[in-house]
Amino acid sequence: MDKILFVDDDQNILSAFQREFRKEFQVDTAADPEEGLKTVAARGPFAVIVSDFRMPKADGNRFLSAVKKIAPDSVRVLLTGHADVNTAIHAVNEGSVFRFLTKPCPSDTLGKVLAAAVQQYRLVTAERDLLENTLRACVKVLAELLGLVNPEAFGRSSRIRSRVRSIAEQMKLANLWQLETAALLSQIGCVIFPAGVQKKSYTNEQLTREESRLFNMHPEVGSGLIENIPRMEEIAQMIKYQGKHFNGGGSPLEHRNGNDIPMGARVLKVALDLDVLEAAGMSTKEALQTLRARNGWYDPQILAALETTLQDAKPKIEVRFLGLNELVEGMILGEDLRSDDDLVLIAQGQEVNRAMLVRLRQFGRTSSIKEPFRVLVPPEMAVQ
Repeated sequence: MDKILFVDDDQNILSAFQREFRKEFQVDTAADPEEGLKTVAARGPFAVIVSDFRMPKADGNRFLSAVKKIAPDSVRVLLTGHADVNTAIHAVNEGSVFRFLTKPCPSDTLGKVLAAAVQQYRLVTAERDLLENTLRACVKVLAELLGLVNPEAFGRSSRIRSRVRSIAEQMKLANLWQLETAALLSQIGCVIFPAGVQKKSYTNEQLTREESRLFNMHPEVGSGLIENIPRMEEIAQMIKYQGKHFNGGGSPLEHRNGNDIPMGARVLKVALDLDVLEAAGMSTKEALQTLRARNGWYDPQILAALETTLQDAKPKIEVRFLGLNELVEGMILGEDLRSDDDLVLIAQGQEVNRAMLVRLRQFGRTSSIKEPFRVLVPPEMAVQ
């Protein structure tokens, strides 16, 4: 049953609303805007919120404007006995009001408006859910495609995702999903580069001038690949500036520094550089010391958050030796997965995903894989 909230300082009117509409909707009431906001926060989401205009503590316009910020999907209706054109215009502009009704409003008229408002709410939420599900599926396909085309690039993005999440949680950053998606797709631009170039870069080997130029292009290439996907514009910006130094150095060369660099890009920069140093053989402690010594490269707050997460981290990864048939999604390869003739099939450090499992099982039908192999099992899977 759809939930409706009525806000009015007249208790008799609220009681009448409850009697009239309780069979059609789940009705909640609030006696003033302050109580109304608390009810929205504690008992929402509401499909429709109906507010009186004239109330002692705040008028309906201000209340519905505040509602719009905390519950943007709720459809808002303003009910008032003081109708005039300016009030109506202000209500629509400030509160994004769906309907403006005058008191006294006949029950059948209000009932029709509530039914239309509920239908509007269903359309808005259904469209949002469809878009979000489509977007998640799109991200998953892109990540799995990267895993098939360029396993090393995918392995790196998989490794940094959990570190980006830890930093974001330590800093209490909003939009965690965006940050994790940016981490997962941070290497998507590498699909056009030779694998050898990436391997050298990931292990901190010296690149030729041309190789360095090519590799430095991949953030902008990746950004360009996803910036036209709806709701991915901010993620594209994070990916574009992942190589930018806090002091303005790095790539891209355009002038941007400090807080002008997207927060997500600054987090990616720290996580990616730490991963490169660890891949080159440094201990986490040595890698952190190296990051600290790079004056001006990193946002000090993010570097401090990284240090805190590393200090708080406890050994939680379980090491197992498994065969191909025991692999499940979410595990991480603890060594290169090789065929019997010593061909590297999947590089160390990659998270197992569905596309990888399909690829390996298809390979296993015609050739042999060296088993068992070392696998890292995250704590949430260790009970399996």
